[in-house]
Amino acid sequence: MALISGQQYIDRINQLKPEIWIEGKQVTGKLSEHPALKGIISSKARLYDIQVQKDMIDKMSFKTPSGERAGLAFFPPKTKEDLERRRIAIQEWAKSSGGLLGRSPDYLNTILMTFMQSAELLSSQDPKFSQNMLHLYKKATKNDLSFTHTFVHPQVNRGPFQFDFSEDPVAAHITKKTKDGIIIRGARLLATQGGLTDEIIVFPQGGLTDLRFANGFSIPANTPGLKFIARESFDYGKSHFDHPLGSRFDELDSVVVFDDVLVPWENIFFYENIELSNDIYNKSSFFQHTVHQVANRCIVKTEFILGTIQLMIQTINIGGYDHVQEKVADVIVALETMKALVLSSEIQAKIDRWGTMTPAKEPLHAALCYYAKIYPTFSDIIQKLGASGLVSIPGEKDFDSPIREDIDKYLQGANSNAEDRVKIFRLAWDLSMSAFGTRQSLYEQYFFGGPLSLSKRLYLNYYRDDQLNRVKAFLSITDEEEETAE
Repeated sequence: MALISGQQYIDRINQLKPEIWIEGKQVTGKLSEHPALKGIISSKARLYDIQVQKDMIDKMSFKTPSGERAGLAFFPPKTKEDLERRRIAIQEWAKSSGGLLGRSPDYLNTILMTFMQSAELLSSQDPKFSQNMLHLYKKATKNDLSFTHTFVHPQVNRGPFQFDFSEDPVAAHITKKTKDGIIIRGARLLATQGGLTDEIIVFPQGGLTDLRFANGFSIPANTPGLKFIARESFDYGKSHFDHPLGSRFDELDSVVVFDDVLVPWENIFFYENIELSNDIYNKSSFFQHTVHQVANRCIVKTEFILGTIQLMIQTINIGGYDHVQEKVADVIVALETMKALVLSSEIQAKIDRWGTMTPAKEPLHAALCYYAKIYPTFSDIIQKLGASGLVSIPGEKDFDSPIREDIDKYLQGANSNAEDRVKIFRLAWDLSMSAFGTRQSLYEQYFFGGPLSLSKRLYLNYYRDDQLNRVKAFLSITDEEEETAE
């Protein structure tokens, strides 16, 4: 089967019938026709259509050993040229959504690729578990499966010294082991696109001390007892004119509830194993390849933001002001910084212990840390440039009403008619001020942890002994007992 089309994706998701709850009601019927889901499903289908286009298939896919084609995100790179191919494919998909789809299929496909490459780690508990991972990878590439994932425990008590050792904790945990598999009860955050993918990958968060939480597995989205409780949709049933982004790209984050879910042994990668809970991240190249995908999406997203800002400037003719030019320059600097960090990671790439050409982690650590801090300033820039124009934005129905003449006269731009001006400013509003836009800002700030935790991670993991010793040599300091940077 290999590569699927957009319609095949839609048909498969419709047939899956997972348990999804939105605003207190269980979703019934075809998911692709539900008001809160049809926009994102259509946008994802577009991605699958892109990769099977005749002029794109070589750019977006590779030939598997069986001779079939699979999405390039599944491909384990062996050379720096392979990393470049992956970058091009990731950015091509991201352009379809302006980089606004944080859970485009290539994100989890990349994660699965890194876990497959390091599947040998899982043999330390049971050789069958490494085979389970390899089998999932083969099944995913053969059928072009899509995934979501959940890593995080619910926010019940986030005190620094709080641990839940109760008999029935809130976080998803093992309650019993049977001949058929393990039974999972509890909840997890935060499955973006929960229920809109073929499977959900469940892996532990860091810092575990309780064996019951130290589990890794993947199960179909329609597994009995598995339910997705979605937040309010930011697709309000409005037109693309009124909500150009929310109506297309709202990914509907979900809480995942496990009501005594049976996870078959053939779906398990490890269980009650704190060592493997850490090793799967620390000893694989999970971080480098995952963040390489993320950073490339962020590049395209920043390009989209830059284009939106420039269109606003041209529409109302404010490009001659110094403060406007300064703000645009800030966005340009952010864009070029992200591009440089990605290229630096590729230039410094090396073969890892699993035979995979892996980007350097230091520039990618820096990219994550930088983007989490810089992204909120993009919304601030859009708001300052748009000012009152971001709230003086009639809707599509106003243009099809008796007041059309007034709108055409009073809401025209210096370089556009009123309808185009309103389209542009509604896009800027949806990008920076709407529920959809503010969710985007929160997402980028906390994607891999908060800005402070990202900075701490960078501090602890960045090797800087060479720089320190160079300065010590310059000052003729030879005290070997002096504390050095980690």
